[in-house]
Amino acid sequence: MTVRGGREFLVIPGPTTVPDEVLQAMHRPAVDIYSGPLIALTDSLFADLAKIFRTAGRAYVYIANGHGAWEAALTNVLSRGDKVLVLESGRFARAWGDAAAKLGCEVETLAGDWRRAVRPAEVGARLRADEAGRIKAILAVQIDTASGVVNDIAAIGAAIKAARHDALFMVDAVASLGCMPFEMDAWGVDVAMSGSQKGLMTPPGLSFVAAGARARAVHETADLRTPYWDWTAREGDVHYQKYAGTPPEHLMFALRRALDMLLAEGLDNVFLRHRLLAEAVRRAVDVWSQGQAIGFNVIEPSERSDTVTTVLMGDGRDPRPLVDYCNKKCGVVLGIGIGDLSGKAFRIAHMGHVNAPMVLGTLGVIEVGLNALGIPHGSGGAQAAIDWLGEQVTA
Repeated sequence: MTVRGGREFLVIPGPTTVPDEVLQAMHRPAVDIYSGPLIALTDSLFADLAKIFRTAGRAYVYIANGHGAWEAALTNVLSRGDKVLVLESGRFARAWGDAAAKLGCEVETLAGDWRRAVRPAEVGARLRADEAGRIKAILAVQIDTASGVVNDIAAIGAAIKAARHDALFMVDAVASLGCMPFEMDAWGVDVAMSGSQKGLMTPPGLSFVAAGARARAVHETADLRTPYWDWTAREGDVHYQKYAGTPPEHLMFALRRALDMLLAEGLDNVFLRHRLLAEAVRRAVDVWSQGQAIGFNVIEPSERSDTVTTVLMGDGRDPRPLVDYCNKKCGVVLGIGIGDLSGKAFRIAHMGHVNAPMVLGTLGVIEVGLNALGIPHGSGGAQAAIDWLGEQVTA
């Protein structure tokens, strides 16, 4: 017996649910890649991506996922043998550093804790110790979707500036862009990258890099540049060059509709929606944790992200039965633990095209699963989320 009929809820931290309007925008014939309307579409996408990154710099669009954007960011500003400092707070900054190592860079990791955010003071101390200026770039993520931690990019940028170090500050905003504030220029970020499949509510396949003035200056002498990723090659007058080949027309149509939806809602309202729904999830998990069998991965409440909550299972308990129950019996697809948290945690995504019914329905199903499987937990988690939203979303 199941109660799975109806629309499946995809609650993984990417790809996220794509709005029907975005899917419909793709349902049209291809057009001439040199036509005026497609060129205008490209111009509008570049302008609005820079607006969402909050930069006066340039934005670039790649036919790639986030891993492609990592490589694009690295190859455009680094040279073989350059030293890179990775700020660890989970899986993804470390993986970005692994990509840099494979490209021929020397990588140093500022060891972190998967249960805590990067400490800006430690970043500043390490940079002050680099008196020879060997570190050429600093890699960080704003939100790590494996650990669920959010890093204070503004504070890290301030620590870099206070250390008076010339390293480029490079930030992965894949799990944060379009969901929470990102102030590229104000925070001292030189290169930022993201992808289409999370907060930007578009199918996987597009990635984005934004470059500030310092990064574009270093780009002139970077020797890791390759034809496909190269910024200079993409800055030509021919529209074809901006994508290093045929433009991804239908993903462009989708992204245009998604950006229109975000801008119509208003970015401040989008960020508030994410904060409220994230706190609703946290209220539920906090109640469930009273049973001692589950709890937050991120220890400090202020370091828990507004796009994904990673929930640890205690006493060596396998999260798979709960994940399977929610999916196979109720139609809610939760994220599994990955990396160091594989087999130890599950993840609740609350990013992108998400609203109160989707979050409350997800929390209700998780609580049903906890009951059905006899997993110890505090009762009333879903009710706590309901109470929170009722207090905050007033008439």
